[in-house]
Amino acid sequence: MDKFEQISQMMTKMSPEDLMKAMQMKRDLCTCPKCPTYNNCAKNAHELVFCNTGKSFMCVSEDKGCICPACPVAIEQGLKYKSFCLRGSEKAQRYEHAIWGSKMV
Repeated sequence: MDKFEQISQMMTKMSPEDLMKAMQMKRDLCTCPKCPTYNNCAKNAHELVFCNTGKSFMCVSEDKGCICPACPVAIEQGLKYKSFCLRGSEKAQRYEHAIWGSKMV
């Protein structure tokens, strides 16, 4: 079990209050607003921490570069994927990789 899996498992056992606190701490560390792909729509919609919450609902649609690998949240959680705002959360990308193999772009 890698670091991401351990953290995910630990989070499933948290109370709703502790989970909210943990997510707020991740939001505070999140570097999404500094990313060239992040836009005003995502900012106005308060979209952050795509690595945990999943891809942008309706705001981000064009890849202008990715800084996910350097994000403190990604490093802290041991994430191995990127472009979460466009491709989905780490969990979703791991699932897709498991189903479809290593041919993911």
